[in-house]
Amino acid sequence: MQTQISIIKERARISLSGRFDFNAHRSFKAAYEGQLRAAEVSEIEIDLGNVEYLDSAALGMLLLLRDQAASAHKTVILSNCRGVVQQILDIANFKKLFTIQ
Repeated sequence: MQTQISIIKERARISLSGRFDFNAHRSFKAAYEGQLRAAEVSEIEIDLGNVEYLDSAALGMLLLLRDQAASAHKTVILSNCRGVVQQILDIANFKKLFTIQ
């Protein structure tokens, strides 16, 4: 999985591409850790537009990020969810836990 980070005003966008699975744990964590510490960032957007697949480990990583962001008084937004990714998020009822755009 590839990650790309951009910051626009107070929103950090982490764009992911490829397979978001257990093997992506380190790169995903490395991408968001700095954003949790950044005082100017109040929202963390996870752009899933180029993610081909995600598994239960990826769902767990998103939940962990959500918990850590809440502790840092930041919100997490999932964006550009479509296809299989959207189906998996729907089945997991993530719309009740995250803002999905």
